[in-house]
Amino acid sequence: MIADEILRARLSGGFERPEAVPAGKAIEYAIDLHTNAHAFLRGHRIMVHVQSTWFPVYDRNPQKFVPNILEAYAAAYVKATQRVYRGSAVVLPVLK
Repeated sequence: MIADEILRARLSGGFERPEAVPAGKAIEYAIDLHTNAHAFLRGHRIMVHVQSTWFPVYDRNPQKFVPNILEAYAAAYVKATQRVYRGSAVVLPVLK
């Protein structure tokens, strides 16, 4: 693993105003890899793992929007389906 990052989609607009992710709509996310740098040589491949929770490594993630996940009610923890749409891309900087 080169980088592990948790990005709560509800906070992608900022920590000050959490927002529900609209169902069935493609959203663009920018994920800062901070100071990670890695050389991918010719023939190397990368994998991006998209998931809705990383439990038990990280706290449980309710799959319904609640104002504060630390106060989520039991019914907010439901099954979720994540979609990566055709035409999606991972854009990485290239250094020479």
